[in-house]
Amino acid sequence: MLDLTHRPRRLRSTETIRRMVRETHLDVHQLIYPLFVSENISGRFDIASMPGVAQLSLSALKDEAESIAQLGITAVLLFGIPEQKDEHASQAYAENGIVQRAICTIKQAAPNLVVITDVCLCEYTSHGHCGVVAKEGGHYQVLNDASVELLVKTAVSHARAGADIVAPSDMMDGRVGAIRTALDSHGFTNVLIMSYASKFCSAFYGPFREAAESAPQFGDRRTYQMDPANALEALREVALDVEEGTDLIIVKPGLPYLDILWRVKERFERPTAVYNVSGEYAMVKAAARMGWLDEKRAVIEMMTGFRRAGADMIITYWAKDLTAWLREQW
Repeated sequence: MLDLTHRPRRLRSTETIRRMVRETHLDVHQLIYPLFVSENISGRFDIASMPGVAQLSLSALKDEAESIAQLGITAVLLFGIPEQKDEHASQAYAENGIVQRAICTIKQAAPNLVVITDVCLCEYTSHGHCGVVAKEGGHYQVLNDASVELLVKTAVSHARAGADIVAPSDMMDGRVGAIRTALDSHGFTNVLIMSYASKFCSAFYGPFREAAESAPQFGDRRTYQMDPANALEALREVALDVEEGTDLIIVKPGLPYLDILWRVKERFERPTAVYNVSGEYAMVKAAARMGWLDEKRAVIEMMTGFRRAGADMIITYWAKDLTAWLREQW
């Protein structure tokens, strides 16, 4: 017979004891809240595909920053939508650009909020791609080195405006090293780089492109974002960013890439964030609206999964709701 005398017992105790011995914990300080600030609106403009998320004017951003800080959220990730776009993304690095002014607004309203800025060109280019585009032989091509030059200018302008962390999301080769060199040479040695080191060409970005008004006008981003089938490539990309000097790593998206998140954290042992992207947000919102699942339970389970897979930080549109839900648990 099977001897069960010394078989470990599964915990069947009170909820308080289960929490005491829980292996993985969620905390509000692990959350980063994305913000979309636009020159094209006054007040707030709700994003239809992302219930609860809105574009904000600078005046609305002030109130939002104060509210976020009061909730206990410690960091925001800032995206800008300019009034004017052109082929060279000139508003991305303009001294008086929308993100540059938004950084100042947040710092005045909530000085202790950590401001992370998305460094990319897609919101600012007339064609919606993440770099400079040229037509060669009847085909459009994104020019890596020319794009890096503009990304460097953008990162430095964000640092000059007061950003604490710059987050290049373009996936151009060599941009982390170039940005680090430029930041240091301009005296911004304390500004950190949080690179989208592992960013896949995903179907889950659709609602974001509505929110950021950044959908490509032709083609797609497969030539510079990663193939969802490639895990080893993701690890090579992260290794290159680490070698070039990134301080923090982002894996994006989240749910379909938990294996990548785990491997990145285990191999590189760097502070690692996961981006719980717009499509992941929208599909849970839609299912909850239909009554097919309990939103709060589903979201907490999802976030716990990100933490269990190795995420030190979670970029999520649920950050504000999560602060309330986590307090209810205790």
